[in-house]
Amino acid sequence: MKKSRLGVAVMVAAVSLTAGAQAADTAVAIFAGGCFWSIESDFDHAPGVLDTTSGYIGGTVENPTYEQVSTETTGHREAVRVTYDPNVTNYEKLLTAYWHMTDPTDGEGQFCDYGDSYRPGLFPLDKAQYDAAEASKVEIGKELTKPVATTIAMATTFYPAEDYHQNFWQTNAAHYKAYRAGCGKNAKVEALWGQSAFEGLNGHE
Repeated sequence: MKKSRLGVAVMVAAVSLTAGAQAADTAVAIFAGGCFWSIESDFDHAPGVLDTTSGYIGGTVENPTYEQVSTETTGHREAVRVTYDPNVTNYEKLLTAYWHMTDPTDGEGQFCDYGDSYRPGLFPLDKAQYDAAEASKVEIGKELTKPVATTIAMATTFYPAEDYHQNFWQTNAAHYKAYRAGCGKNAKVEALWGQSAFEGLNGHE
């Protein structure tokens, strides 16, 4: 990626991330890894994470709805915006958690969910995150000894999903548990990663 394009992308991401300035003692990262219900649940179990928001990123339609995104025609991915305390954790640790809660070898979707909106991807907000994501991807490829299909692209506008999607694993616990079990995420992550499955998390739901 050319430096000039990267610089523009960083500016766009910084402006579009939130309506107000982030507090000095927090930082933000954006991850896509299949159904945002599961990714949000997993990151809620990561030390230092203060808040998670399910949403959409990477598409061409402004203010997309779930119904629009689920048609797989808008280019958006389901993603989670993670706000964390940099005094407790950092982007590199969140990357470690992210890799080990997903299947980086599957670029068509995750677990039982397939289509553009479920493809795994990292959306760095600045050059430091971009460089860290690229370096981490290389190391994960070595660890798995397989090609890594997860994409990396500078963040564009992140649109929060509808209220009923937020904290779904808590507000609709029975539905969520049935979905996660039926999708087979835990078993597939554990089969891929072995003892390092869900590394960096204090449990998972």
